[in-house]
Amino acid sequence: MKRAITAVLGLGLAASLALTGCSSSDTPETMPTGPVSITLAGWSLSTTPEFKTLADGFHTANPNITVELKEYDASNYDTQMTADLAAGSAPDVYVQKNLKMFYTYQAGGQLLDVSDVAKGLTSSPGGLSGYQVDGKTYAIPYRQDSWVLFYNKALFDKAKVAYPDGSWTWDKYAEVSKSLTAALKTAGSKATGDYQHTWQSTVQGFALAQTPGASLQSGDFSYLKPYYQRALDLQTAGAQPSYGTATTNKLTYQAEFGKQQAAMMPMGTWYIATLLSQQAKGDADAFDWGLAPAPQFDASTTGTSATPVTFGDPTGLGINPKIKKEKVAAAKAFLAYAAGTQGAKSLAAIGITPAASAAVADDFFGLKGMPTDDLSKFAFAKHDTKPENPVSKYTAGLQNVLNDLHSAVLSGSKDVDGAIGDAQKRAKNEVLNS
Repeated sequence: MKRAITAVLGLGLAASLALTGCSSSDTPETMPTGPVSITLAGWSLSTTPEFKTLADGFHTANPNITVELKEYDASNYDTQMTADLAAGSAPDVYVQKNLKMFYTYQAGGQLLDVSDVAKGLTSSPGGLSGYQVDGKTYAIPYRQDSWVLFYNKALFDKAKVAYPDGSWTWDKYAEVSKSLTAALKTAGSKATGDYQHTWQSTVQGFALAQTPGASLQSGDFSYLKPYYQRALDLQTAGAQPSYGTATTNKLTYQAEFGKQQAAMMPMGTWYIATLLSQQAKGDADAFDWGLAPAPQFDASTTGTSATPVTFGDPTGLGINPKIKKEKVAAAKAFLAYAAGTQGAKSLAAIGITPAASAAVADDFFGLKGMPTDDLSKFAFAKHDTKPENPVSKYTAGLQNVLNDLHSAVLSGSKDVDGAIGDAQKRAKNEVLNS
């Protein structure tokens, strides 16, 4: 599905990008004087408003520039994008959904050098360094999500359980989840204490970020063990739906939390926008909710006087090197808008966490439906966010191996030790020594 959206370029931005910037052919770029359109990749356009919001917001000085959205399947985005790039049918500007595939795109010559855009930004957005190779920049982050804990205040109240206070380790989280499940059942609710979505990141992202000394590229995955043991224990206790139930019944995290099927859910801050939108439209139940820091590996990073450790890759925009030369300046101006203050404010207005988040915290918590308690503000603003996908030529291959480990363990087809051992052998033979 494609949508054409008229966009306008800011005069100051156009002037700054009209520019000293050069394309791969070192030909100076100038802003187009006549009508031009650029294409932009996106996914789940009906429920993911950021792409249309950015395109609509890109409209200050040049009404002749049109941004046309090309929709991809969210679950198969990189597979489809790789195929389109190979076929020469990819859009002019495409999203780096996370850092997992960035090395593959960059090393394959599928990203234009946009160092001039990065240098022209008034402040460095979060996650920019993840897109830099040998002193050059190949994508510009427009959002930087971090994983936090969403919780349903109404279900906590119904269970007569105290809200999260920022001091929780994972063991405390598991204890509370079991208590919530039992208390809610007694109160006549079918809700579980927590919901863990089916993605590998729900376990592995936290384990990699929080475990001292953990390294994806080391090929030693023993750091995963306690996180999987805890997840399995919660499944067995009935405190969260089993992996088999979630996959077979195609459970969505939006419905599990938004329809009050779970009292807690670790999830990325991107979900804030969806939850606000769904509650406003009636697609999610109306209830009070809050944010808390993600549970921690140990007590050393808990409490509001400490900085909680979590994970989250930036989401960036890159330019297809096969873009027509006359469109390059417009595409670069779009990247600069998305990463700058104007883009950040437009994203914050719909609940998306922009890469330039420092400029929009007040706007963010002024949104209708946002929680206003101090812990929610703390959880949103303060964290040590480590990359889920440390950039390396091995990352994509290792993550594919670990995805197999994830499904094997949580489905019960392999025990934790056996799955980790098999993954380490595969990582060595198929990835690290290949």
